[in-house]
Amino acid sequence: MFKLFTNQFWDVVARVILRNKIAILIAITLATIFFSSQWENMRFTYTEANLLPDDHEVNITYNEFLEIFGEEGNLIVIGVKDSTLFTINKLNAWNKLADEFKNYDEVETVVSIKDLQKLVKDNVNEKFNLEPFIKDSVSSISQIESLQEELFEKYPFYDNFLFNKNTKTVRSAIYLNKNIVNTSARKDFIINVLKKKIDAFEVEQNLDVHVSGMPYIRTLNSQNIIDEIGLFIVAALLVTSLIFFFFFRSIRATIISLVVVCIGVMWTFGILGLLNYEITVLTALIPPLIIVIGIPNCIFLINKYQHEVKLHGNKVKSLQRVITKIGNATLMTNVTTASGFATFILTESKLLKEFGTVASLSILAIFILCLLIIPIIYTFLPFPKDRHLEHLNKRWIEGFVNWMEKMVRQKRIAIYSTSLILLVVSIIGIYQIRISGSLIEDMPKKTEFFKDIRFFEKEFNGIMPLEIMVDTKHKKGVMKLATLKRMNELEDLIIETPELSKPISVVSLVKYSKQAYYNGNPKHYQLPTSQENSFILSYAKNSSSNVDLLKNFVDSTGQYARITTFMKDVETDKMERIEEQLQNKINKVFPTERYNISMTGKALVFQKGTKYLVKNLAISLSLAIFLISLFMAYMFRSFRMIIISLIPNLLPLLVTAGLMGYLGVPIKPSTILVFSIAFGISVDDTIHFLAKYRQELQANHWKIKKSVYGALRETGVSMFYTSIVLFFGFSVFTISSFGGTVALGALVSATLLFAMLSNLLLLPSLLLSLERSIANKEVLKEPAINIIPEEDEAE
Repeated sequence: MFKLFTNQFWDVVARVILRNKIAILIAITLATIFFSSQWENMRFTYTEANLLPDDHEVNITYNEFLEIFGEEGNLIVIGVKDSTLFTINKLNAWNKLADEFKNYDEVETVVSIKDLQKLVKDNVNEKFNLEPFIKDSVSSISQIESLQEELFEKYPFYDNFLFNKNTKTVRSAIYLNKNIVNTSARKDFIINVLKKKIDAFEVEQNLDVHVSGMPYIRTLNSQNIIDEIGLFIVAALLVTSLIFFFFFRSIRATIISLVVVCIGVMWTFGILGLLNYEITVLTALIPPLIIVIGIPNCIFLINKYQHEVKLHGNKVKSLQRVITKIGNATLMTNVTTASGFATFILTESKLLKEFGTVASLSILAIFILCLLIIPIIYTFLPFPKDRHLEHLNKRWIEGFVNWMEKMVRQKRIAIYSTSLILLVVSIIGIYQIRISGSLIEDMPKKTEFFKDIRFFEKEFNGIMPLEIMVDTKHKKGVMKLATLKRMNELEDLIIETPELSKPISVVSLVKYSKQAYYNGNPKHYQLPTSQENSFILSYAKNSSSNVDLLKNFVDSTGQYARITTFMKDVETDKMERIEEQLQNKINKVFPTERYNISMTGKALVFQKGTKYLVKNLAISLSLAIFLISLFMAYMFRSFRMIIISLIPNLLPLLVTAGLMGYLGVPIKPSTILVFSIAFGISVDDTIHFLAKYRQELQANHWKIKKSVYGALRETGVSMFYTSIVLFFGFSVFTISSFGGTVALGALVSATLLFAMLSNLLLLPSLLLSLERSIANKEVLKEPAINIIPEEDEAE
């Protein structure tokens, strides 16, 4: 009954499409115009991806820190490592460059060597005064030598902040207005002002200036993402169209397919704008993905049309049968593919939810476009010529099919042995997979800004902020000597940790105050004793300059303090060890009844987010397998068939995971998508094969061998075509400058290639080996959905 309803439904769909051609084309045009109008709502991300849900404790801690101390990622640093900088002209030019940035509203403050202040004791008024190291400009070499001696030898407070006394590297700090850090104004300032001024300075002074800091990295990284969207789309169109033409040898069919997928890309951008989602490193992959996934739909539909035309020569009848016979099959395969992406919607990560939503909607949209546009366009075109049908008789394809059949007939033991060996080797490889929570690992390695990141890591131990917030639970509790001593103990551990930079906090300021109290003697750069503390604090309270310095390290109530350090780019396990060491020290030094200590910062948030995604990987993949198993159960009404269908699709996933372990490709936000995407796509081949297999069983009176070989010959060509398109289509991502995108493209391509061979060799072998347990009508009951309708006997 349901089978009859399904057949009638697709007959109705075919009649509606073919009888309302103009109306449907107008509707598609209007929909495309509507989606195009939504492009203006598309937004490019101005922050790195937040992989954690908003209510996650790590995010809550980070947001609490921002509420108290404001945006922590607003620092841009510019640095020079060149001995010629310490000449009169160049040093003055360097300071002038920093001063110029102070004139912009986007800049909150600038600190260069010229802005550094000495804390000087005023005995008369019993307070500290600030005096500049450089009053106006440098006028003599002796002044420069004196400046170097003071900075590099006498004032440890500034060491490793604006200079490295060992390598004589100098840098300036530009703090952006916190209100524009995560807006387009940041990009405009960095691209149109900062970069241009620095480029001009480099040429004028013949100095190599290094630029870094989170706002700068975010801006140039986002610009790379934007630039690569167009590159991916063009590359995907070029590669898939060339392969399509190679198979079909028809410019007409190639152009039709390109038109369809281009409209699909326009709809995808429209969906992004309509939902007001940001374009991130993940959502930027969707438009080329739609091209890669849409072309196989075109292959199935056009191949079937040409096959039908060659069979009986009736164009209208051919188009009707294309819709009724292939429509249902492509619907099911697109639904399973969309399901693989849609599982990300069920995770708690906003980044993955948005990716899953847009991808799944776009896949269903490209199916609808293919089903509507291709048959309608062919109604207006003349009858295919003989040269358009020549590909149906290609000898090399026949040779490939014969090879598959020979392997399944004669080499089943070899197929099982190979599969078993691959399984064992892959499981060993899986144990070698590492997790990467690095903020910069996926960034393009050949760009100048990435090289600058490494420069600042080497010279100043990193640029990624790690913040430790100290809550004393009482107003003015920070300035108590007991608190300062505890903070100092923690800072000693940070200084001993090679992956962390020298910490900056109120402790350094208090040490600097003691040094100033003793007339600038660097031996007294240490915390005061309890007796000294009262004298020094009395001087500090009388000094407005100290209040200005203090506000960067302590909140207005004096209850909260921050310890800021910067991290090198380290592996996740090392970062976790550092976090564990710091936490152990915190637990030892700060009693929980008196203090609340929390670690946060972008580097830590991103690392925690990656760990969170790994857990979600298992969930999303399990959901994908479960959903697709439900589809198989609904279609075939057989538990044994579900198991048989999953084996050839899970094996390629395990092989890919093993490859990741052996090749050192880590689990990270980009590569985490590989498994759900590949599984959702590869299972399409299984559905096509089993649907045809069941049809052959009925036609051949339940003769297993004949049915398996018949299904293999019938579906092998289409599976080969689509797998090759998908393989080379996903391979276009390997041209990316982002390491994660390269890995994603290569791994999905490899997985789909393994999946094709698995479905063409392992799946039929399993069906033949288990023929006694599945070759009966009780096991393979009438399907709920007849994916491939039986041929009309009258035809």
